[in-house]
Amino acid sequence: MPTTQTFAEVFESRGISRRDFLKFCSFTSVSLGLAPSMLPKVVEAMEKKPRLPVIWLHGLECTCCTESFIRSSHPMTADLVLNMISLDYDETLNAAAGHQLEEIRKKIMKDYNGKYILAVEGNIPTKDNGVYCMIGGESFLNIVKETAAGAAAVIAWGACASFGCVQNAHPNPTGAVPVSEIIKDKPIVKVPGCPPIAEVMTGVITHFHTFGTLPELDRLGRPKAFYGTRIHDKCYRRAFYDAGMFVHAFDEESTRKGWCLYKMGCKGPTTYNSCSKIQWNAGTSFPIGSGHPCIGCSEPGFWDKGPFYTRLAEVSFLGTDTTADKIGVVAVGAAAAGAAAHAAVTAVKKQKAGNDEKK
Repeated sequence: MPTTQTFAEVFESRGISRRDFLKFCSFTSVSLGLAPSMLPKVVEAMEKKPRLPVIWLHGLECTCCTESFIRSSHPMTADLVLNMISLDYDETLNAAAGHQLEEIRKKIMKDYNGKYILAVEGNIPTKDNGVYCMIGGESFLNIVKETAAGAAAVIAWGACASFGCVQNAHPNPTGAVPVSEIIKDKPIVKVPGCPPIAEVMTGVITHFHTFGTLPELDRLGRPKAFYGTRIHDKCYRRAFYDAGMFVHAFDEESTRKGWCLYKMGCKGPTTYNSCSKIQWNAGTSFPIGSGHPCIGCSEPGFWDKGPFYTRLAEVSFLGTDTTADKIGVVAVGAAAAGAAAHAAVTAVKKQKAGNDEKK
């Protein structure tokens, strides 16, 4: 198995220059929120450490995480993706199939016991002993347990593996659950989204490759570097939100002008992700930029929190429980009050100056 090459060697074999290699390392370290002083460690790890063996399993899912992963428009990331997992085991991407492919998985587990990463895409049906997802005559439930036993860490790709997504939504007939409800004795990082951003996915693996640990996580188990701020706070439509300028229908003039989509059901104010910062397609687009409201797919239970096109959330802004309807009025009122206060202070100063002159 070609797991002994370093990333630098892989890049070199594909004609990628040293300069572009360093660009990639810099891009990755910035995405991870690392201090500039940490860049040499990333470069050293990419140059000298053998690539991490990754076993990528697929449960109940639509393969959108894999689609996002392999369709990164950043050429360095696309190359990294295909070589980071080495295609040693991925049910979707491997050329091998059947018993031959399962032997590859078991060989990795034996040869790299305690050193490989288990990446899980999709959630795990538990009802009726997991019969609703079978691979090679074995339930996905048992396969996950078996493969996780020798893993150094587990990555839950996407909303399905992280929080359950649509299969886990009410009434959940298959008893589908996220990875964290099955695997309790391994470090797990959740990379939610439907799908996650490709650069976020590669960044998580790169961090583990460089430091031998998972990145810092938030209270829900997501990497803070990518899920530490709300989409709303970095959205280019935020100015319209603050001004109380909202889209009320997809075919009206406000839509063409790019006003805020909050009243159309946008969950950006309550969703933590990097969509408005890193974006997709080489940083050129994300759903809100395409005129579609955020559906909050990186948050727990987002499917049951619908409907997607109805405003439900109340957002704290200039006070607790302030809704979007009040924001424009409050903002205008605050501005007027500020102007009035400024005028009053100016008048007092002028009067004081006149009194001093008379004296």
